[in-house]
Amino acid sequence: MAHFEKRTEAMDGKAMVVCMSRRICVDLYEALIKLRPEWASAKDDDTEAEKGKPCVVKVIMTGSADDGPEWQPHIRNKDKRRKLANRFKDSKDPFRIVIVRDMWLTGFDAPSLHTMYADKPMQGHGLMQAIARVNRVFRDKPGGLVVDYLGLADQLKHALANYTESGGKGDPTYDTKQAIAIMLEKHGLACDMLHGSDWKKAVGDGKKTLFALPALQEHLLELEDGKTRWNQIITELSRAFALCAASDEATEIRDDVALFQAIQAALNKQSSGTRKTPEQIDAAIRQLVSKAITTDGQVIDVFAAAGLKTPNIGILDDKFLAEVRGLKHKNVAAELLEKLLKDELKVRSKRNLVQSQLFSEKLKKTLNAYHNRAISTMEVIEELIRLAKEMDAATKRGEDLGLTDDEIAFYDALAANESAVKAMGDDKLKVIAAELITQVRKSVTIDWTLREGARAKIRVMVKRILNKYGYPPDLQEEAVKTVLAQAELLCAEWV
Repeated sequence: MAHFEKRTEAMDGKAMVVCMSRRICVDLYEALIKLRPEWASAKDDDTEAEKGKPCVVKVIMTGSADDGPEWQPHIRNKDKRRKLANRFKDSKDPFRIVIVRDMWLTGFDAPSLHTMYADKPMQGHGLMQAIARVNRVFRDKPGGLVVDYLGLADQLKHALANYTESGGKGDPTYDTKQAIAIMLEKHGLACDMLHGSDWKKAVGDGKKTLFALPALQEHLLELEDGKTRWNQIITELSRAFALCAASDEATEIRDDVALFQAIQAALNKQSSGTRKTPEQIDAAIRQLVSKAITTDGQVIDVFAAAGLKTPNIGILDDKFLAEVRGLKHKNVAAELLEKLLKDELKVRSKRNLVQSQLFSEKLKKTLNAYHNRAISTMEVIEELIRLAKEMDAATKRGEDLGLTDDEIAFYDALAANESAVKAMGDDKLKVIAAELITQVRKSVTIDWTLREGARAKIRVMVKRILNKYGYPPDLQEEAVKTVLAQAELLCAEWV
């Protein structure tokens, strides 16, 4: 049990115990329940009384009414076994450990299964099938582990020989010693990258970790490609750690790994350059040992760690920007600003095409100069603050013109060409924007973007409005394209 609990600290998942006989399956279940009474569950798994109970461990086996009374709670019909199979396949279900003799060893696929305890002789195809139960990569699970109680190494060699001779490719198993060696190598590289900082003072203490993060991030960001190198090393370290989490070597560096992953999580939380799935985010938050990277149960907040109040992303006010400018750790300040601006642009990209494209290009240019060391950290902070103020001014410009968010989006589409603004003036562009909103809203349908006939109809309508108000003919074609693209952004809210 201690082994499995260590495994689940490293990566969330499930276990299968393979026994020689049904008698051993039942006896093992009883022994586990004596040690962990809260893992027990009654026979009738689909009754109202059972809903919500942990039911961590179950025996899956066939049987009949002739079997003894102590076996009967573990004998189920085909429908109940099917329901339990679906629950075991569900990575979020509390059914975590299954004890079997033959069932579920073939033709059963539960990707979150990461540990098999083998106490039954197996060979050939049957052994390969058993290994296949646990070696599927899934979420933060880099591979599975077979704990061999009988010495199956020789049988495995024969099975692998047959596997490769028959055309199988890849390596379906891994050597725990190799995983430990890789883990220790990557741990050493991580320690080398943090050389010169006081990282060891934060190990094993969630509160100290939280407040040490800005300085540790600053240290890494000052290194050449520090963030990229750190992410690669810690990702590889985490995979190796997960494969040998129950080993003494892994236990010894457990708190170090938790701190390293906390730094990685903070660095990546600031950067929104790559999108993660919900499962990857959950894994990052858990970080092997959640208590080591949270304070009083709260997930790390990079703003609190930097000594700032978390801002309303839509309002980058002067007071907050002044606080960012005054931060001690300048590289962290630059990363925070980058995240905030990217998040703000993500919001604007769903509402205002021209604004989001304009500011995205400016942000990209500034960040490229920063990453290429063409400008200093302090200079990029000033550039990002200036850009934040420009974005805030663009929002207020719509209010000053007396336009709604939708109207300013179409106004910007018409005003994207400075020649049009000079020729038409603000007042006339405002009138055109208002009429475009009204007419386009009336014309769009759910599938208009997919039907060329519907798009052509709206394109003609837009041209007619531009001609009506004297929009420069030589600029109309580009304006129509921009207006249609803007309409596509907003049509989801209109239809």
